[in-house]
Amino acid sequence: MIVDGIPVPGTPAPGQCLRTWLRGAGRTAVKKGCDAGDCGACSVLLDGTPVHSCVTPAARAVGHEVTTAAGLADGEQLSPVQRRFVEAGAFQCGFCTAGWVVTATALAGEDGRVDVPEPDAAFKGNLCRCTGYRSIRDALAGRTNTRPTGEGAFGRSIGAPAGERLVRGCEPFTLDLPETDVLHLKLLRSPHAHARIRRIDTAACEALPGVRLVLTHHDVPQTRYSTARHDSRLDDPDDMRMLDDVVRFRRQRVAAVVADTVALAELGVSLIEVDYEVLPAVLDPEEARAPGAPLVHGDKDAGVARIAEPERNVVAASHGEVGDVAAGLAGAAYKVSGTWRTARVTHAALETHGARGWLDEDGRLVVRTSTQVPFLVRDELAHVLGLDRDRVRVTTARVGGGFGGKQEMLVEDVVALAVLRLAERGTPAPVQLELTREEQFTSVPCRHPMRVEVELGADADGVLTAMRLDVLSDTGAYGNHAAGVLFHGCHESVALYRCANKRVDAEAVYTHQVPSGAFRGYGLGQVIFAIESALDELARKAGLSPAEVRRRNVVVPGDDFVVNAPASGDLVFGSYGLDQCLDLVERHLAETRDLPAAQPPAGEDWRVGEGMAAAMIATIPPRGHHADAAVTRFPDGSVEVAVGSAEFGNGTATVHVQIVAEELHVDPRLVRLRSGDTDAATHDTGAYGSTGSVVAGMAVAEAARSVREQLAAGADPTRPVVGRGEHHGTPRSVAFNVHGVRVAVSPATGELRVLTSVQAVDAGVVINPEQLRGQVEGGVAQGLGSALYEEIVLRDGEVTTASLRDYRVPQIADVPHTEVLFADTYDRLGPRGAKSMSEAPYNPVAPAVANAVRDALGVRPDELPMSRDRLWRLAQTISPSTEEDA
Repeated sequence: MIVDGIPVPGTPAPGQCLRTWLRGAGRTAVKKGCDAGDCGACSVLLDGTPVHSCVTPAARAVGHEVTTAAGLADGEQLSPVQRRFVEAGAFQCGFCTAGWVVTATALAGEDGRVDVPEPDAAFKGNLCRCTGYRSIRDALAGRTNTRPTGEGAFGRSIGAPAGERLVRGCEPFTLDLPETDVLHLKLLRSPHAHARIRRIDTAACEALPGVRLVLTHHDVPQTRYSTARHDSRLDDPDDMRMLDDVVRFRRQRVAAVVADTVALAELGVSLIEVDYEVLPAVLDPEEARAPGAPLVHGDKDAGVARIAEPERNVVAASHGEVGDVAAGLAGAAYKVSGTWRTARVTHAALETHGARGWLDEDGRLVVRTSTQVPFLVRDELAHVLGLDRDRVRVTTARVGGGFGGKQEMLVEDVVALAVLRLAERGTPAPVQLELTREEQFTSVPCRHPMRVEVELGADADGVLTAMRLDVLSDTGAYGNHAAGVLFHGCHESVALYRCANKRVDAEAVYTHQVPSGAFRGYGLGQVIFAIESALDELARKAGLSPAEVRRRNVVVPGDDFVVNAPASGDLVFGSYGLDQCLDLVERHLAETRDLPAAQPPAGEDWRVGEGMAAAMIATIPPRGHHADAAVTRFPDGSVEVAVGSAEFGNGTATVHVQIVAEELHVDPRLVRLRSGDTDAATHDTGAYGSTGSVVAGMAVAEAARSVREQLAAGADPTRPVVGRGEHHGTPRSVAFNVHGVRVAVSPATGELRVLTSVQAVDAGVVINPEQLRGQVEGGVAQGLGSALYEEIVLRDGEVTTASLRDYRVPQIADVPHTEVLFADTYDRLGPRGAKSMSEAPYNPVAPAVANAVRDALGVRPDELPMSRDRLWRLAQTISPSTEEDA
């Protein structure tokens, strides 16, 4: 076939898809996202027609022309469509970008604009998890959002350094590597929610030609650990082994097979025979704490494994009270109580988890992986495998989305062990593991589902007199992130409000379900959904507007951040913009209320309502987060930045370049970045909790200032000048978000349409307005997905929504325009007044929509997602009295 204008020899194997064949031929502009034609990351032009190469037989392309994103440019000159995507900044992680560019090329005119009757329908086969689609729509329409580079980079919407490479499909992601001489690893997974392995027979598998290694629980270290990664490994329970003789959820890994090809490894997996003793399983978190319930980790020592109460299936708990809640409720003029539930949600990053490991020339273990936390993975690999830390290097390329899901060690451990075992046998070889989309759904940690009970009391003026929360979090079969999500989820959500009397009882419990883990918002979204819903109901009883009830109760500078114990003290007001955010959202909803776009469709009985919700988040996670960086200025004026943070769409690459350009007064195009590599810096806790700007960014700024000061003091400009900086993650500031929506709901069908969406954010000084706007829009889109569509459904412990087609990630047609408004603040703790914001926009979205539904229908939704069937059932409960109230 002709690929990008060049004849490529080779005969496709029977049944081989075009994407696999192209990637095997080194054409890595096509990405692997779904294997089912659902995401569009693998899109190519076949004789000018866009197709999903993952479902197109390679044999059909023989004798035809195939064009990938890499073949659209004319030498160094980008195609018109590629140029539009760069100018619009129409990407974040960029994993989907090449596919979008290819599809758009087939529809675009000569100027690169796409003008078709139904553009959303034309792109229903292309997904983006990061952007919220607005910047992609801008690219299709030919709008420009980024500005030329130059001095004064801070505060300007300069384009991402990797922009042109992303639209060409040549920016390397984790597994965009040559496949020559690489062995492939596949995993055997359990069919049972709870079972003991009585016997495992690998003889037939090992006898298969091409199988190089088989690993079972007999072949792995005894060391127990957690897949969760934090700066202190003691933050999470040591409750799992790499391969265990007891499986605790369906699709837990049982054995690993390393073979010459993926197909041979899969065949080898099918030949392994396992005799299981099926054990009783507990699947419901309420039942898990009951006496006599099957124990998930009853064999563990609580102190050694750091599990709160293994005999009750409780991995972590928080119980405490400040003031007197009973008295506060007894004296309240208004009281509200209710129970709210949230679902399991998957991150749906388009790049699945994957890693390749090998030994370098010095015999050092090297693992290239799709992680947000390379340094923490390195340290845990050394711990589990019994290696010195300096004998392990972990590196990332660009990571195709994270959202907290890659703050785990899920593939690196077994890949690393396979590399070491092969070397011990005298047959060293690189080993690669790439999870399928189905494995992402069935075996990778998801968002913690929670049940949250809230009781509020307020005086006659609507001022809170009591807050009581009871939170139950289902961590699934393993406790990765269970404690952190529980405590964080109950922290800023409760601390946002002043109240003399507060009580929080919260427990995270084990069940024999797919594990839960870190997810954007880290527990806040679940608890905020309940609190903001209850507060909205309280406002109705007190006769206050949604904005006013919050103004009367939110914390202000001078207040302590109190939950159910005395404040820790390291969380402070570096700046304060919540008052501005409330004003901005309230004003925008009022000013747009009568616009044509804010009206419901004609011809149906639509009920219209408005809602808002507020959220606060710490700009840095607690309990340790630090980074160091080095900046080198060369005699030719160019600058190199060495920092450990990984880039996965969070924008740290752009931010760090802008910080250095501003500090050294150089053009950003002169700044080169080396990041995501444990050889690049001494330490970086990782790119989670939106710390790329406020922790790694502060370290980069300090290093750049050191260079500037050395040059001012007379350092020799004809030799490289090196500066170093570090930041230790404390004290921590707070950032705020307020989301407002206007919705129309059809009681007859349960359909919901978002008519107006607005979010005001307090991010301090905005480093890159376009990039921040995109982060907010992406968070809102993900929040709308959780609010309206997304849910991992399980039946008897088995995930039944195991594909993107079944799971329902929002497509371009599902995501409305969101107006993004910035508060005007300057944070004294952040780099040049900036605060973090990538994670926070997600948190207030679902409660704002729920409050709007309550306003429209007169009855309150209490479960996520508010899917069409649930809203229809809710609408059937409308009585004449509730209708009048609505």
